[in-house]
Amino acid sequence: MVTVNTIFSDSIEIKGSKFIAHLMPISVYEEEMKRLREEHPKAVHWVSASRNLNEFDQIVESAHDDGEPRGTSGKPTLSVVQGSDLIDAAIITVRYFGGTKLGPGGLVRAYADAANAAVAVAELLPYEKKFVHTIASDYKNISIVEYEMAQNAIRCLSKTFGEKGAEFTVEGSEENLEKFFAALGRSVEKKT
Repeated sequence: MVTVNTIFSDSIEIKGSKFIAHLMPISVYEEEMKRLREEHPKAVHWVSASRNLNEFDQIVESAHDDGEPRGTSGKPTLSVVQGSDLIDAAIITVRYFGGTKLGPGGLVRAYADAANAAVAVAELLPYEKKFVHTIASDYKNISIVEYEMAQNAIRCLSKTFGEKGAEFTVEGSEENLEKFFAALGRSVEKKT
């Protein structure tokens, strides 16, 4: 399985209609859909498909036609996501109508081609399952914790300060988290 860690876009044009496909991490899907609807107010459709793993390691998929004839846009986009073996990723395709109807077959090809174009320009990364932990650190060790996060590709999801120190919620692969905790030793307290 592969994934992406940033947004990649490409577009195609068929019979005057423009299809702009955006491949993104699932974590930014909601805000990106909102941004694209605001950025493209004259577009007629915002078709999407996503694929991710839930907490039980089950694949969850969704496809939305957004007003296009049923099965002609979301499903072909999802097929590209599946065929590329993407996980924790989504594609949103913005369509500007060019005046010529493409018919069901033409729509299926257009949305699949647009999604494939976005995947083709993307930097696909091997998928690694991420784990989330909460740790506590004294004030004197905060800079060490932040340094080790950077060294071990650990993402800080949140940091809160209290009377005795800071509490970090961190995310990383199992291997990177093991290195992170080994480097910190007793300078942190693992909460979860």
